[in-house]
Amino acid sequence: MADLYTKNGRPLQRRGDNLFSRSGKQVGRIRGRKVYGPDGRYAGTIDGDRVVYRSTDSAAISSPFMPTQSAGTASANAVGSALWGDEPSFPD
Repeated sequence: MADLYTKNGRPLQRRGDNLFSRSGKQVGRIRGRKVYGPDGRYAGTIDGDRVVYRSTDSAAISSPFMPTQSAGTASANAVGSALWGDEPSFPD
């Protein structure tokens, strides 16, 4: 089962420091409370069980990585959240 969701409620799978979309595509790597995309650019901030994009954190960068594939999940969406920030641009 997904243990993180996007701001709008799309499920994400966390495996260690790796973050996967519902389809099993690796969409990010977690460093502290921030998520970085395969290109090393900031992709979102973890706030509780949600990942939100915050422009104030967008200057952060990390090392690029080669995304991996994982088994997909059949998790249902959660209710959207009113957290400060935008929906991250992760593929589904």
